[in-house]
Amino acid sequence: MSTTTTSVQADPIATHVTGQTFRMLIDGELVEAQKGARAVTWNPNTGSELTEVPEAGPEDVQRAVDAAHRAAPGWESAGLRQRTRCFAKFAELVREHREELAMLDAIDCGNPVDRMRLDIDLSQSYLEGWPALAAAATGKVIPASADGLHYTASRPYGVVGRITAFNHPAMFAISRPLPSLITGNTLVMKCAPQTPLSALRLAELFAEAFPPGVVNVLSGGAEVGDALVTHPQVKRLAFTGSKETGLVIQRRAAESGCVKHVTLELGGKNAMVVFPDSDIDAAVEGAIFGMNFNVCQGQSCGSNSRVLVHSSIHDAFLDCVSARLAAYRVGPAYDEANDMGPVVSREHLKRVNGYIESGVRDGAVLRAGGGRPQGAPTGGFYVEPVVFGEVRPDMAIAREEIFGPVISVLAFDGYEEMLDIANGVDLGLTASVWTHDLDLAHRTAARLDAGYVWINDSSKHFFGTPFGGTKNSGIGREESAEELDSYLESKVVHTRLAQGGDAFDRVLDTAGRRNPT
Repeated sequence: MSTTTTSVQADPIATHVTGQTFRMLIDGELVEAQKGARAVTWNPNTGSELTEVPEAGPEDVQRAVDAAHRAAPGWESAGLRQRTRCFAKFAELVREHREELAMLDAIDCGNPVDRMRLDIDLSQSYLEGWPALAAAATGKVIPASADGLHYTASRPYGVVGRITAFNHPAMFAISRPLPSLITGNTLVMKCAPQTPLSALRLAELFAEAFPPGVVNVLSGGAEVGDALVTHPQVKRLAFTGSKETGLVIQRRAAESGCVKHVTLELGGKNAMVVFPDSDIDAAVEGAIFGMNFNVCQGQSCGSNSRVLVHSSIHDAFLDCVSARLAAYRVGPAYDEANDMGPVVSREHLKRVNGYIESGVRDGAVLRAGGGRPQGAPTGGFYVEPVVFGEVRPDMAIAREEIFGPVISVLAFDGYEEMLDIANGVDLGLTASVWTHDLDLAHRTAARLDAGYVWINDSSKHFFGTPFGGTKNSGIGREESAEELDSYLESKVVHTRLAQGGDAFDRVLDTAGRRNPT
């Protein structure tokens, strides 16, 4: 059974939360909600109240959109060089506040603090990468006719609405707005209501680095998101979160009466395929790493929550992964001695436990975890990392996104059987293939219905490569030139050109320099 250790020397809540005021950012000012509403945010490590934050309403969305709309012409005309300077200033501020931002996510979200430091460090690559990618962007000259010049140009949409997820609060608040900002759009961002603290602290840093109105940050629930999605001046929308909420956003955007460009990065029920020639120890490490247990408790759209293992090595793989996870230390996320923290909320713990009970009820064998770790704070939202064996493809734990620390191991014998299982769900975000056979690896990667596939690796993102999914895992691609282009509206300019001699004579006539005949 997992145990909890305690090695925190100072009270991180007293240092980073108690006595602090967290406010929204609208038009360069740190503000409360217009109607004065506030909401409680909870500490998942203890189950106790942390602090209160502003609870925005539709009137605050209007204020933020108005500010972003006013700032849009100036931000577009500032040009890439000035926008890059703002990025550099923001990157510097993020580096200076690295420890504070990481600790806020550990306190407010439950993600281990050492991994949240890595989240902040990872954000630096985006802050540097997006300006470089934008500088390399070009238009096109198209040879559409013999006597014309035909070229493309692009302009920003104006005001972009961005709704972020709870599982990487600081990293998402830092990195996800960047492609819209570098292309000259202004932003209204709504952070997840479960984990607002680091985003609201970042609002202060945005205010230091960017002109007023360019970045606006709101906290609140579904009412705020709906007002942003349906606002007539917000044509471009981006969302990271669940399939169910993504479908609501699509519907509400359509019902707004305005045509909108919506991109969605949604859930995954991602398959990791382990062939019989694989190194079992390496594959086990890959499965644990790919599940993001020690990053966000498996609360990741990219987690490989289904591991399909060839029957010849299935038992050895299952024994090894179960033993590894049974030794995990689960406890407060701000205690660096622990491997894994709590899930994000009481409601989410109930959801995860419901799936664990479902797996047992359906006949899967609980090989590790599922209980409450010994020594964990009584009120915290903890569950030991779970490994299920003898899982059938028709079980809920094998088909539905749990978004928690639950991994299901399924055996397969035949190649087509494996593909039927891997592709037999309605989500298709990521997948991974483990084998030493190059032909088998690439043939399998081609046939897996997923948007982002690793071979003998898992869970890593590489800036510049398009990240996104197939089926119900979303629309659009992120972290790449494709995403950069998605924040620009294209236009084509056609020019009819006169013949060279005729044009030259016209210039002479205009200048009055034609020689008399």
